[in-house]
Amino acid sequence: MYAVRQFGNGIFSMNGREWSLLVACLLAIILFSVVSPHYATSGNAATVLRNSVELLLIGLGMTLLLAMGGIDVSIGIVMGLAAIAIGRVLGAGGNPLLALVAGPMVGALLGCVTATVVVLGRVPAIVGTLGLLGVYRTAVFVLLGGQWLSGLPSSLTNLLATTVLGVPVPALVIAIAYLAVWLALRRTPYGLHLLAIGNSEEKARLSGIPVIKTRFMTFVISCVLTGIAATFYVATYRNVEMTIGSTLALDAIAAVILGGTSILGGRCSLIGTVLGVLLLRILQNGLLLIGVPSLWQPVVTGILIIGVLGFEAVSNRFPLVQLLRARA
Repeated sequence: MYAVRQFGNGIFSMNGREWSLLVACLLAIILFSVVSPHYATSGNAATVLRNSVELLLIGLGMTLLLAMGGIDVSIGIVMGLAAIAIGRVLGAGGNPLLALVAGPMVGALLGCVTATVVVLGRVPAIVGTLGLLGVYRTAVFVLLGGQWLSGLPSSLTNLLATTVLGVPVPALVIAIAYLAVWLALRRTPYGLHLLAIGNSEEKARLSGIPVIKTRFMTFVISCVLTGIAATFYVATYRNVEMTIGSTLALDAIAAVILGGTSILGGRCSLIGTVLGVLLLRILQNGLLLIGVPSLWQPVVTGILIIGVLGFEAVSNRFPLVQLLRARA
């Protein structure tokens, strides 16, 4: 029952951490609107939301991984490889529907590779995925031949720019992905098993929980979501560059831990992840508009990660802070 209490009851239930993130988003919007006359526009708001799509999908997968006590630092390059597969299909004149399937399929395949190394090979997740990061990054360079994959057809772009019952396809996909992950966590044994493993893998194993199966599935699910994110990336930019996904893992980890998911496992917040993604993208967009070079964006992300983890480490030493957090 301990694991059940680590996840909100309602699909959009919020505690003190999530409300604080929402307030931070609003304050950041107000601040950047005052500083930059170009910030508070409908066009810029659309840009922020559009730039959040891939990170939201990858963040949902990273939430599952961190809640399980795992991590995948190769996830950004996984998106790159999935994007290359999509680009090759489009470049060969393939049906855009086939391109839609290519991304998740490549993601699932790479998820199986990652899970095999980390779960079946019993390699620590940070070490195994760091090694795969180097392998995948070399694969991207080889497949692209040192050049961008550019000038892709607009067929996929046109397909994903449509609406379903008046709802834009990206928003619909995000909603479906969020609902599916929430249901998996809250309404299925998988969610209980995931959080139990995050609390204590050894105790979960002794309790009869299928630890290997659950961990393997989680890595695959995360990479499938990343493959879907690659589809939107290619549809938006219609090219695949050499450095694709280089900072996505860092951004995803930052957004997820900002949202309240424990990097040690056993606790997660999906609505917190969504708000963490929005706050991160709001800050990155605002800094760019006020003239801060994009080179400094990873610095801001790194500071946020260190700050949140530092606060967690300090607060865990004080029983009163722990009590207030438990009641939030």
